[in-house]
Amino acid sequence: MMDFSGAIQTLSVAAIPILFAITLHEVAHGWAAKLRGDRTAEMLGRLSLNPIKHIDPVGTVAVPVLMVLTTGFMFGWAKPVPVAFNNLNNPKKDMVFVAFAGPVANVVMALFWAVILKLVFVSGGAGGPVSDFIYQMARIGIFFNVLLAVFNLLPIPPLDGGRVLRGLVNESIGRVLDRLEPFGLIIVVGLLLLGWLFPLVQPAMDFLQRLILALVGL
Repeated sequence: MMDFSGAIQTLSVAAIPILFAITLHEVAHGWAAKLRGDRTAEMLGRLSLNPIKHIDPVGTVAVPVLMVLTTGFMFGWAKPVPVAFNNLNNPKKDMVFVAFAGPVANVVMALFWAVILKLVFVSGGAGGPVSDFIYQMARIGIFFNVLLAVFNLLPIPPLDGGRVLRGLVNESIGRVLDRLEPFGLIIVVGLLLLGWLFPLVQPAMDFLQRLILALVGL
């Protein structure tokens, strides 16, 4: 268990990258849906970069704080952006585009934080309190965005990967996935409690982080 002062320090550094990671993830879904014909998120005011509009009291506040205090590891989620799939121009095909938009937004955000990290090194590296803060924030930004991208691409409905898979398979397999969806989060929690979730996503995370850092010359 992390000590209280250490947890507060971690939360202060991680707040900005995590809030914007989950915000951009959800906004990307909404924008993709709008491009494909569904304006539900726009009409509800959810195409906003204001994190307050996307905060979920449990996933954005309670879970991250509890995880930091008990494990030193941080994870969370935002309030999902509503998408009316029947409003999409081609629901089955466009579902893939809308679902994939969230993880893509996180990869782009990870690249942004990698550029920030590169600038820290170019300017002389961490050393002072400000540069140390930015350095730690950039590292968390890369890690958390890569985690969100890879985790959400797990082919388990209702995660984004499950939505992508649903849009790619035939209807007989799709109906099986539909029946599985109500139990998807239970499966994810089960994997987490058994200690299998992070080992499952870590290889892809390691590869994606190395690729992103290599792209900016780190």
